[in-house]
Amino acid sequence: MISDKMTRALNEQVNREMYSAYLYMAMSAHCSQEGLKGFANWFMVQYHEEMLHAMKFYEYIQRQGARVKLAAIKEPPAEFESPLDMFTKTLAHEQFITRSINDLMELAIAEKDHASQIFLEWYVTEQVEEEENDNDIIAQLKFIKDNPQGLMMLDRELAGRAANMPTDFSKGIESAMAASGA
Repeated sequence: MISDKMTRALNEQVNREMYSAYLYMAMSAHCSQEGLKGFANWFMVQYHEEMLHAMKFYEYIQRQGARVKLAAIKEPPAEFESPLDMFTKTLAHEQFITRSINDLMELAIAEKDHASQIFLEWYVTEQVEEEENDNDIIAQLKFIKDNPQGLMMLDRELAGRAANMPTDFSKGIESAMAASGA
């Protein structure tokens, strides 16, 4: 069983992951409205990833015999200046999530909560990937600048991103991941 302090912190992280999903859904909607269907696809795949992250925390809390306590999700922004603006904000948000995961890991270490440390290792690795992906796209967008042909090429590339994670968690996260091959 995990401590009350760890339970509160993990529940807060469920909320952060749900907000992340909500943010990326808003970005996807904005891109669709702007005719950038590839960018919209990239952000919708990101939405699904964040929902998976939230569900992993949700189930971990329950598996540890603790109570899940869901809180209100704040409203994300709906308007963005450009794809570069969105990815700059995405990177800043992922850096915030990385700090949050690191804080959870520090709490697990301080509490000698080895199970939570092992659980959180996956997220530590995942955040390195998240920030790397954002930095790569930001570099491409900076290279493209105001070139519409370059933007359309990147849009087509981002349209190829597929959601290879489960979206049905009704039988549990591990069953869903096994069924999807993730």
